[in-house]
Amino acid sequence: MRYYIHKEGTMSIVFFGTMFLLLSIAFLVLTPLWLGIATATVCLILWFCIISFFRIPRRTIPAFMPDDIVSPADGKICNINTVFEKEFFKDERLLISVFMSPANVHVNRFSVGGTVKYVRYHPGRYLVAFHEKSSELNERNTVVVSTEQHDILIRQIAGAVARRIACYVQPNMSVQRGDELGFIRFGSRVDVYLPLTATVKVQLGQKVKGGIDVLAQL
Repeated sequence: MRYYIHKEGTMSIVFFGTMFLLLSIAFLVLTPLWLGIATATVCLILWFCIISFFRIPRRTIPAFMPDDIVSPADGKICNINTVFEKEFFKDERLLISVFMSPANVHVNRFSVGGTVKYVRYHPGRYLVAFHEKSSELNERNTVVVSTEQHDILIRQIAGAVARRIACYVQPNMSVQRGDELGFIRFGSRVDVYLPLTATVKVQLGQKVKGGIDVLAQL
């Protein structure tokens, strides 16, 4: 599979690459050779890890049934539950959460196609992304997409490591299922709020791919 580097990674890759290069040179010049080589090797490994955080696979979004809700992110299903959604719906909804580890691809995608109805960013804390209160207390961004029959809420949630959520849409934009919604740096979580009548197609602990795997059907 071919990959490219996401635009969100440009500054981080350049910054850390420069820092690691200067650190390696300093150790090679000022310390014993073995220590300089060891430091340079560690810096190179860390730099490649940072590059991998921003990798994006070139995926072909498959054809879906009209009622399919696809995963908004690569990761693992960490929550399937009925909850009271306080921000937009203010009623009970089916919640499916995808936890993104630092090893996962971090781009977020639309679970459905339609018209963006609502976008709101909330500053907040940085609890671990799988904490039950992270969807209410952490830095997060809420996007609601209106389809022909339902409103679907997708919430980007920053975790303990993540410190920046990027969202690329505005209200009234038309989007397609699988289009890029945004990006969360260095792991986190994405929640999808669905009608209670939706049929869940995944299990807790299951690994899913954004824009590829079906979470539920309306």
